[in-house]
Amino acid sequence: MDPPSFPTNNDKTSMVDYILGVQNPLQWHQDNLERNRDHYSNCMARLGPKTITRISNGIGVGVYFNPFVEWRGKKIKYGVVSMQDLAWDVLTWEKFYLSGRLQKPVHFLVDNWEISKVNSINLKAATSAALLFLPDEFTEEDLYGKICSLSYMGDLRMLFAEDKNKVKKIVQGSFNSFRAMYKPFLEEYASEGLLKVSSFAHQKVFKQDSGLSATSHLFTSLPSTVLKQVAPKLGLKKLIDDSGVVSPNIVIHSRDKVKNSMHKVLRRIVMISSARQAVSGLVAAGGVNAAVYLARKISKSWRSRTT
Repeated sequence: MDPPSFPTNNDKTSMVDYILGVQNPLQWHQDNLERNRDHYSNCMARLGPKTITRISNGIGVGVYFNPFVEWRGKKIKYGVVSMQDLAWDVLTWEKFYLSGRLQKPVHFLVDNWEISKVNSINLKAATSAALLFLPDEFTEEDLYGKICSLSYMGDLRMLFAEDKNKVKKIVQGSFNSFRAMYKPFLEEYASEGLLKVSSFAHQKVFKQDSGLSATSHLFTSLPSTVLKQVAPKLGLKKLIDDSGVVSPNIVIHSRDKVKNSMHKVLRRIVMISSARQAVSGLVAAGGVNAAVYLARKISKSWRSRTT
């Protein structure tokens, strides 16, 4: 079984990432090991599909990556995840790893699932979170940059193993894709009076309502994991009832307090998830590949900080 029809781009210098959503990761890895054993490190190939899935779920955050795969003359990296785990993270931000990736333009290949419909909830929540962090006036690039940066808050790799300009490069390289992804939600918020939109040069400029009513509206549209962890910091009780319904009578007293509390919560979630996935990735890649991959990352990070 070849990896499912990976599209390629014309960039010959960087490794392209893909996410594969499958119904049964254990069965998928078993079949893939029979047909594409060379995609796995020697150690993982010997240990087999059960160990692979245990590593992805027990050490990592539910996704198993095969890096350094040769496909049509290009190096790719693809991750395999259960559709159930993916949907849960997209809806709750419990681990904010896969949901964070799907807030950006990614190569996502789905196995029998309407993930785009589910992900629309994730994208709207990302829009709300970004607006809460942004000032009264901001550009379209500011907005996409803030959305992109949400899942990097607290990411340990950003300290030493990632290009310091990574967010800016992602936004500038995929500006039109970001625009297409987030247009419906920006139009919705504009129609509700939360945003006023004007144009400048090639991009839009926004002015948002930063009042407490607007803040409450944006805050209560965030996923349950964030709401439950932020609520105590704001002195809010029983924000979500036993059936998962958010109370409509939330009174926010300070936008700055919401922003600061959200930052602490997201930073902690990302820090834990990124550390777990980093360890899982190093184990999956094997000793030599892991060393090569880490060395490349550190070298790229160093160049971005010295040029």
